[in-house]
Amino acid sequence: MERALNETSERPAVTAARVAANVATVVEGKDGQIRLILAALACKGHVLLEDVPGTAKTVLARALAGSIEGATVSRIQCTPDLQPTDITGLSVWNPNTREFEFQPGPIFANVLVVDEVNRALPKAQSALLEGMAEHQVTVDGVTHPLPDPFFVIATENTIEQEGTFPLPEAQLDRFLIRTSLGYPSLDEELSIIDAQLHGHPLERLRPIIGIDELAAMFAAVEEVYIDPLLKRWAVELVRSTRTLETVEVGASVRGSLALERMARAWAYVEGRGFVVPEDIEGLFGSVVGHRLILSADALMSAGRSDSDLLEGILAACLERVPRPEPDWEAGAAAERL
Repeated sequence: MERALNETSERPAVTAARVAANVATVVEGKDGQIRLILAALACKGHVLLEDVPGTAKTVLARALAGSIEGATVSRIQCTPDLQPTDITGLSVWNPNTREFEFQPGPIFANVLVVDEVNRALPKAQSALLEGMAEHQVTVDGVTHPLPDPFFVIATENTIEQEGTFPLPEAQLDRFLIRTSLGYPSLDEELSIIDAQLHGHPLERLRPIIGIDELAAMFAAVEEVYIDPLLKRWAVELVRSTRTLETVEVGASVRGSLALERMARAWAYVEGRGFVVPEDIEGLFGSVVGHRLILSADALMSAGRSDSDLLEGILAACLERVPRPEPDWEAGAAAERL
């Protein structure tokens, strides 16, 4: 199957490695999370970073945005008084032309960094829904297309933090993955202090790829091979979340689409032209976990944290649905056709 990584996908894979290395110069010790987020970008998915304040969520988002030359980048700092029009833009009366003219909001960018998204009221959060799902915004009955590509990377503090509002289920479902960074190790934290002795590393960050190379990444991911058995396994895993007593609402079809797309993108970032079972198994939690609504009884009787309960639910799904053994030779022959 190694021959499946042909010359056309090799160059974009090297590009992905360069971007990851560039972001790693700013964010210490988070190589796995950087590659995960880069994989989401490579398949045009949106990312939600959840963690306590001060764990470099915003820094990572800005570093990724700053690595793309020619891309327009906007940042929204979410607060309780943020209005939907502060995101989408609004129509303003022009006394000269005696007409209303649309003034685009910050959502009209290739990369949109939404900082502390759960500090905005649900009314403002909902302004992102249409753009994230359909790459367009409707204001005053007029639809405006968003730039291509369009990528949202949002950060949120844990719900236990003061002044936060839970994200609506429809909003969560628009994010391809949710992940966290966690605290750095002792050595990494010392390195962070040394790196900021003469200014923040973000100030020294330079773009590493252009929009054309980003388009090549998108095309390369679409060519990654996934065996039909693995595709079926991904769908069965998602469907299994809908039959558990501890889950009130399981993952939707969007979850199946996301898991299949993300598996191909992860294989690409890892330098392979084909998906292996470990890709799907390793991504299952990041892709599906935030799409589940746990039952009230399960939350009350669990006697443990929501995250531990969710981890047990995802493990139960993987145990319920046996891992397939694809015919790799047949897959390689299918690729050659």
